[in-house]
Amino acid sequence: MPDSRRAKTSFTAGELAPEMLGRGDTRAFDNGARMLRNLILQPTGGVTRRPGLRHVAMLPGAARLVGFEFNTEQTYLLVFLDGRMLVFLGDEQVASASGPWTAAMLPQLAWTQSADTLLLLHPEMVTQRITRTSHTEWTVAEFNFTWMPYHRFAPEAVTLQASALEGQVTVAASAALFVAAHLGKQLRIAGRRLRIRSVTDARHVVADVEDRLTTTDATADWDESAFGAHGWPVSACFHQDRLVLGGSRDLPNRLWMSQSGDLGNFDLGSGLDDEAIEFGLLSDQVNAIRAVFPGRHLQVFTSGGEWMVTGAPLTPASIQILRQTRVGSVTGRMIPPIDVDGSTLFAGRSGTAIYEFAYTTVEDAYQAGDLALTAHHLVQDPLDTAYDQRRRLFHVVMGDGSLATLTLYRAEEITAWTRQETDGAFRAVAELEGAVWFAVERGGTLRLERFDDALCTDAALTGASDTVRTAWHGLEHLEGRDVSVVASGAPAGRFTVLRGAVTLPEATGTVEMGLPFTHRLVPMPVEALNAPGIAGAPQRLVSVTFRLLESKALAVDLGRGAQPVPLRRLDTALLDAPPPAFTGDVTLRALGWRKDALRPLWRIESDEPLPFTLLSVTTNTRTTD
Repeated sequence: MPDSRRAKTSFTAGELAPEMLGRGDTRAFDNGARMLRNLILQPTGGVTRRPGLRHVAMLPGAARLVGFEFNTEQTYLLVFLDGRMLVFLGDEQVASASGPWTAAMLPQLAWTQSADTLLLLHPEMVTQRITRTSHTEWTVAEFNFTWMPYHRFAPEAVTLQASALEGQVTVAASAALFVAAHLGKQLRIAGRRLRIRSVTDARHVVADVEDRLTTTDATADWDESAFGAHGWPVSACFHQDRLVLGGSRDLPNRLWMSQSGDLGNFDLGSGLDDEAIEFGLLSDQVNAIRAVFPGRHLQVFTSGGEWMVTGAPLTPASIQILRQTRVGSVTGRMIPPIDVDGSTLFAGRSGTAIYEFAYTTVEDAYQAGDLALTAHHLVQDPLDTAYDQRRRLFHVVMGDGSLATLTLYRAEEITAWTRQETDGAFRAVAELEGAVWFAVERGGTLRLERFDDALCTDAALTGASDTVRTAWHGLEHLEGRDVSVVASGAPAGRFTVLRGAVTLPEATGTVEMGLPFTHRLVPMPVEALNAPGIAGAPQRLVSVTFRLLESKALAVDLGRGAQPVPLRRLDTALLDAPPPAFTGDVTLRALGWRKDALRPLWRIESDEPLPFTLLSVTTNTRTTD
C-alpha cells in the first residue's frame, strides 16, 4: 500500500469552480481550494480569517456608497439615499444634504471627482455638483453648463419660425416637437441662441432671444440643447484638463469633451486645439456608453465593447478612436471601472465575469482577460465594486448578497478569489484610504458597517469600562438576536439581546459583541490521476499537519464533524487567561478509508470569534494497491 506525503504551501489560486475538479494537471489545481469562505488570501500564499464588521449607523432605505477623497488626510464617505446624502468622517456623520435623485435612480448613479467637487450623474436627472467647503458644510446644486452642447434630434424636414428677431418671441414648429422638459433649455436658429421661457403646446414655445436672429422665415437650420428634454449624461471623467461626458438617454453612443481648462464650456467653436470636441461611436451596432475612464488613454466602456481614444494631446484634429475588444459592460446598473496597477477592471455584460482591460506594448492595443475564469461560480450578478489598494483586495458585491474578494498580484501571477458571507446581505461597497465600507441588509433593515481588523464578529460594537460589569448596552440594532461575546479577549459564549443589552454571567472590563460568522476551508481532492493503477482507489488520511501563524482557534473535520483543536501549550501560566496567539505546527491523526475521491480528507470550519491564519498543510495519505 503506497504512502504519499504532500505539502501544500500556497492557496494562491483561490477558490476554484467545480469544473476544475478534473484538472489535476494544472497549477491552479495545486494551489487552489474547493471552498474558501470568510477567508482572505495573503500574497505569501496563506489564508486568514476575514476582519469583522463594525456597526456604524442604521440607514433608512436603499443606499449607494461613494468615497470622496479631498486629500490623503481628509476622506469622507457619501451615502446616497432617497433624495438625501449623508456625509461621514470616520464613524461620525458630520453633514447631510438634499438632492433631486430618487431611490429608483440609485443603481444607475455615476460620479466623478476633482478636488473639492463631485459630479453626480443620471440619465434622467440634471447633472449635480456636490461641493465641500468644510467638514460640515456641503452643497448640492445643478452643474453650470456655460455653453451647452447642441444636437439636432428632429427629422431634417421639421422647421422652426420665430416671430421676431430679438426680445421675447414665439417660436413655431412645423411638427409636434416640444414637451414640458424643454422649459429653460436652449434652441439655436441659424447658430443664434434662444432660451425657452414657456411651452405653449407641442408646436409652440415662447423664448427669449440671446443672440439676435437673422431671419423670421421658417428654417430647417436649427438644433437644440443636447441635454434636458432628451435626457442627461450617463457618465463622466476628467481627462487632459477636459470634462468628458459619455452618453445620454437619447444619445447613448455619443461623447462630449469640454474646452481645455473650461470644464463647463462645450462650444465647438471653429475647431481650434483647445476647443470642445464631440463625436459618436460608429460601429456595426449602436452600443450605449456605460462609462468613460481616464487611464493610459481615454477608455470608453459600452454595452457591446471597449474603445480607446488617443491624441497627444487630445484636439479636434488629432483625436482618434479605436475599438479594442468586444466584451461589453453591464447595463442593469452603473458599476464604475476601477484602476488596478495600470489596468482597468470592469464587470462584463454577461454578469458572470470581471475583466481586466490592459494595454500591451507588443500589440500596441488593449486586451480584456477574464479574471474569474477558474472561479466563475463566485461571480454572479455583480452589483458594486471597490478596490482596497493597501491590502490589494478587489471586492465585488453580488446580487445574492455575498461578497467575492479577489487578491490580485500581477507580477507574482496571483489571481485568487474567495467568498465572504454574513448573517444578512451585502448591498453596496466603497473604499476610503484602506477602510472598506458596506451597506448591509439585516432583518429587513439596512446598516452602514465597515471592516475592522480588531473585530471577529459582524454588526459588532465594542465596549470598555473602568470597572468590571456584567450588563452591556447599545445593541438596539441587534434586538432579539443571539450575539457572540468576546470578554477581555476570550470568547464568553452567545447571549440574546434584550432591550438593547446583554447580561454576562461574569463581570468584565472590555467586550466585543456581534453576530458570529463561520470561516471554511475545503481542499481540492488528493489527485491521483497521474498515478497508474491507483486512480479511484480507496484512500486513507494517516496524518495532517497545519502550520499556523498568530492563531487563537482551530477546528478541523477529519470525517466526524468539525472538532476544536486545543492550541494552548501545557506550560501556559494562567489557564483562565485569554488564549495566546499560537505560531507553529499542529499534527492530527485520522482513521478510516474513503472510496469517494471527491470527498475531502479534511476541512477547517470554525465560528469562534478569534484570529486564524493558515500558512501550509502537509498530508500523509495511504492508497490501496
